Amino acid sequence: MRSSARGVLGAVAAAAVVVSALVARPVRAFPHVVLQGETLASIAERYYGRIQKERLLVAANFLDARAGTPIVRGMRLEVPAVGHRRIVPGDTWETLAAELLGAPSRADVLSTANGSNPWLPPEQGAEIIVPYNLRVIVGEGDKLVTIAYRHLGEMNKAWILDRYNGLDGRDLVRDDVLLVPLTDLPLTEAGREAATRAAGVACSEGQGSARQAQRKVAAELPALVADVRAGRYADAVTRGTRFLASTTLTEPQIALVQEQLTKAYVALDAVGLAAQACKEWRKRDRGATLDPAMTSPKIIRACERAG
Repeated sequence: MRSSARGVLGAVAAAAVVVSALVARPVRAFPHVVLQGETLASIAERYYGRIQKERLLVAANFLDARAGTPIVRGMRLEVPAVGHRRIVPGDTWETLAAELLGAPSRADVLSTANGSNPWLPPEQGAEIIVPYNLRVIVGEGDKLVTIAYRHLGEMNKAWILDRYNGLDGRDLVRDDVLLVPLTDLPLTEAGREAATRAAGVACSEGQGSARQAQRKVAAELPALVADVRAGRYADAVTRGTRFLASTTLTEPQIALVQEQLTKAYVALDAVGLAAQACKEWRKRDRGATLDPAMTSPKIIRACERAG
């Protein structure tokens, strides 16, 4: 069993060392050329799985101008979609917001959309979603609350639009142009394929597959910790190496997996593998400490061997 585990970790550790921090080009929208017999409802159902999204297609393509513009065969439509971006060293929510959303002040929307806060650093290696900036031309009688309800589903999100557009509480004026950050834009399989073709990037990078994998691992990490605490060391090695094999983890996730593998390999007397795991753990978690009062002497020796 130990020999088999050594072989698995050897291959996986080598792969983990070269985990890429590639940055995918944000895919904010993709084109669709209207075919004979298509309607906005049928296009919305094809790409979003919901005919109700036809309202979004109308707004994104300004089809509500001049009391409504019909679609005709051959017309090129913009189909809104969120983008994806892989975090690299040096990224902050403010620099990302400036690059991807047009203003550093939009860091709060970007971070919140990704389950974080603007004062917390984004996780290195994480794939984040980039909201789609829907352009809305203010019509007669439009108010922030009605626009928020129409496009964000809640009137009490009007303050987000006020802050996002730098209105500082002023009233809207007809023909003002507002940006509405949309994040709830899940695509069907047909939608993902169309977006990938438009972006010219692999689906795993361009359409959130890495983000989905990271979230799945995050949900399973407590089970890895539980394996180690319960003495199921072989199970921990199997689970941990499977996580690392995905090569899409964030740096903090890799650090946690390598920490648990260090403990598991020490318990299995695989000292060399424990040293290697400890090296990877401490490289990614600069705050990791080996308190003699809290850490097994065997673990300390294995980590000292790693240098």
